[in-house]
Amino acid sequence: MSDDCLFCRIARGDLPAHRVHEDEHILAFLDLHPIRPGHCLIIPKRHYPWFEDLPQDLATRITTCAQRLARQMKTIYAVERVALFYTGIHVAHAHAHVVPMHHVHDVSSQAYLQDGTDSFTAPPQLPAEDGARISAALAAALRG
Repeated sequence: MSDDCLFCRIARGDLPAHRVHEDEHILAFLDLHPIRPGHCLIIPKRHYPWFEDLPQDLATRITTCAQRLARQMKTIYAVERVALFYTGIHVAHAHAHVVPMHHVHDVSSQAYLQDGTDSFTAPPQLPAEDGARISAALAAALRG
């Protein structure tokens, strides 16, 4: 754990949090600046700066917790969808967001907002040749 990392301090209990779930490896708590009521963060207790740094078993543990939360959020908030995403924008400690979605733009990108928040604008379609090039490069990189 890091002495100056906000989420490490929360995991240690040095800072308060509205805890929703905790085990020896992860902690789920309410986001202090929620997109919607019930918006939770799930963090590993050990410090990993980015989600791609997480060991696979720990990432699976976080996703499993997120799935359990999502099922309950659908009932509690009467929503059809619950979003799961990692951003790492404000705190360099891997953390998953679990957000009950009441509106299509609750977790939207600016690319979808061209026509305003009451509609959904599809970004331009990826040209086939760009898709082929990008997918080939990513697939090759994954094969190592």
